[in-house]
Parts: sequence; structure tokens; C-alpha cells
Amino acid sequence: MRRTTAHRTAALAATALSPLLPALLWAAAPAQAHGAPTNPVSRVYACSPDGGSASGSAACRAAVAANGAPFTAWDNLRVANVGGRDRSTIPDGRLCSGGLPAYRGLDLARPDWPSTRLTPGGTLRMTYVSTIPHTGSFKFYLTKPGYDPSQPLTWDDLPDRPFAEVTDPALRDGAYRLTAELPADRTGRQVLYTVWQNSSTPDTYYSCSDVVFPEKAAAASSPSAATAVASAKPPSAVPSVPAGTATAGRTSAAPARGAAAASGAPAAATPVGTPVASASGAGSGPSAPLLAGGAAAVLVLTGGATLVLRLRRR
Repeated sequence: MRRTTAHRTAALAATALSPLLPALLWAAAPAQAHGAPTNPVSRVYACSPDGGSASGSAACRAAVAANGAPFTAWDNLRVANVGGRDRSTIPDGRLCSGGLPAYRGLDLARPDWPSTRLTPGGTLRMTYVSTIPHTGSFKFYLTKPGYDPSQPLTWDDLPDRPFAEVTDPALRDGAYRLTAELPADRTGRQVLYTVWQNSSTPDTYYSCSDVVFPEKAAAASSPSAATAVASAKPPSAVPSVPAGTATAGRTSAAPARGAAAASGAPAAATPVGTPVASASGAGSGPSAPLLAGGAAAVLVLTGGATLVLRLRRR
């Protein structure tokens, strides 16, 4: 009789508590994982079993080997009770792991981590996958110009202030979708460092996303540089210049002087800057009308002299 009563009491208690059972189990269990960036892809996600082809890269294989275990819990890289004291809590050289031994492979200094291409001054569109919604702020840092990916990441590699911050975004379809304007002065390989400080829990999440910006295009040649290049070319390669300019006169006069020297005749001095039309070609000698006029004058004078002599003889 007592056993029956006890069983009934237990059954009634279980029925009464059944609506609260999930909450009680969640409270009794360890805190669940929350999230990490998947685009731009973070190191922890790229090298996890869910990272696809990126997980087989040389950098990810080295990270797993250094870690001693795969990054199965890629969405659980968090540190409790930081309270905004990131720089004094997370040591230099261990920013990507958050200083957690279980993620130490992410701190390897390598220039070949799986990366995402970005545009300087463009819009960052981050997808931060999360399993549980939380309030809090996302802070975005980008390594300074001149960052060396072959060296361990330190706080000195990051500016003192984030280039953007997003507070309390909505979780939609299992992800936070964050946008921010990127700095315009970065080139080459950099690290996008994301700090997600929860305000509904004591946890702060850290992640490293390797990104690549295009190198600056070669600057357009200045007029002086263009002139230097042109003068260094062989004469046949120098672009032609319209006749009538000083440069054209000098360039075109040289062959005429050379031809005169070859024929043995003295070369006429051509003033610098003389237009081509007056310095070379058929028009450089006496014109045909002038020659004809001179001949006619000679004939007239000769005929006049002959007439005077005949008159004297008479």
C-alpha cells in the first residue's frame, strides 16, 4: 500500500514538473555553445569538421596537429568574466585561441590560413552563426597596415579602437548578419578580429578571420616619369609629335644635317625650335620661281649690253 502511494506521488510530481523539465535540464547542463563567424570564414570554423574543403588545407592540418584534437566545438570559443578587459585578459600571441588550451592550434603564425577576399573601403557582410540568441556587442578590429602574418598576432597589431561596433543585432535563421564599412587603407593579407561581448551572459567570444585585400595598382606615371621613359627609348620608338613644335623641329632636322655631312657640303646651322617646314625637305633651297626670275633678268641685261655696243659701232 505504501509503495503504491509512493509511486502515485512520484507520477503526480513528474506530471506537474514535465513542462519545466527542459529548462531544468538546460540549467543543470554545462553552458551550450553559441557561435562563430562563417563568412568571412574564421579559423576555428574553417578547420572544423564542418569547414568543408578548407579543413583539409595545410594550415588546418597543422592547427589540428598542434591542437591535439579536431575543432569539433567550433562555436564554443568563449572566455567568461572578461567584462571588456580583453587586452589584459587575453595574452599576446594567443588572441585567436582566446588563451584557451583547447584551441591553441589557431594561434599558429602562418601566411596560408583559409581566407576571404575583401575590398578596401567596401562593406563587410559578416555571417555569424549562433545556436542561442544573446544580447551584446560585436566589435571589429583589422590588423594595422604592414601586419606580418608570419609573426604571432599581438594586441599591438590591432588598433586601439575597433573600426566598427554592432550592438544587439537580431538572430535570424540561425545567424547574426552584420554589416560595417571597412577601412580603405589595407592591402594584402590581414586578420579580422571579432570580439562578441555578451550582455545577457558573462561570456566573451573571440575569433580570427583571415582576409585578403588586393594590392594597390601601380600608380599612373607622372609627366616627368613619362618623359624620362620616352627619352630612354630608341628614336624609332618615340611617339610622333605634330609638326610645328619645338621637339618636332629638332627631331626632324637631324637627318637633314646628317645628309649634308655625307655629301661633303657644310651643314647649315638650324636654330633650336625651328619648325620642320622651314628646316628640311624640298623647300629648304631656293624656290623654282626665284630661279626662273633670276635667269630672265640675266637675259635682259645681256641683250641690253649687246644693243649698246652695236649703236656705238655705227
